[in-house]
Amino acid sequence: MITAVGPNLSALGAFEKKMGVISNNIANLDSQGFKKSRAVMVEGQNNSVEVEVSQIESPGPTMNEGTEGKIKEIEYSNVELTEEIPQTIIALRGYEANIKVIGTREEMLGSILDIIG
Repeated sequence: MITAVGPNLSALGAFEKKMGVISNNIANLDSQGFKKSRAVMVEGQNNSVEVEVSQIESPGPTMNEGTEGKIKEIEYSNVELTEEIPQTIIALRGYEANIKVIGTREEMLGSILDIIG
């Protein structure tokens, strides 16, 4: 029964990593040439949760800048807050759900020990 908490612990780590990827994307929102990353959770061995991080190569918006009489096209980050904010909510809710499951298991184990002891 105690080892059954392993998948929830791995999920907590996965949601933490997902939130880190999202945070990095948001922090680089205005960085020139930055390419956003996406964290996708997949099932690992022994019912664990793993994260696959991939870089999204779609182009960001471009802007023309003129310096010393030359016009240069600059590509900005392809990060969109309209995508990132909902992903933070999903990661937060997933984290909260797994914390709740661990807490419920702890309460159940305590109740069982009270009944037995």
